[in-house]
Amino acid sequence: MTALEDLPYTITDHEIVAEADGMRVQVMTIGADEEVPWHYHTAVTDVFVGLEGTVVIETRAPRARHELEPGNHCVVPPMTAHRVSGKDGRGCRVTLVQGVGEHDFNPVGGAAG
Repeated sequence: MTALEDLPYTITDHEIVAEADGMRVQVMTIGADEEVPWHYHTAVTDVFVGLEGTVVIETRAPRARHELEPGNHCVVPPMTAHRVSGKDGRGCRVTLVQGVGEHDFNPVGGAAG
């Protein structure tokens, strides 16, 4: 798994809940005007579960926008570019389950436009 300190972005907090070979569960606190920028994973699936605020997950190919209220979830399969933020620049908290497989973080440039 990619170490949290090696990720090319900063958010308010990453709290690891559980980690095993090829699997990670974390709670991410994304502050106002913060985001996890556009990227994709080669092998792992991301499963997001909203905890606080409205979490926005945008994807490309297919292009979609998911707004997660607390308790709602969204699955982003491998090789799907996505970014994560709070709605309208507000903060949010989300549980992220990643796996199963080798974790990587592949940045994708440019806006969704």
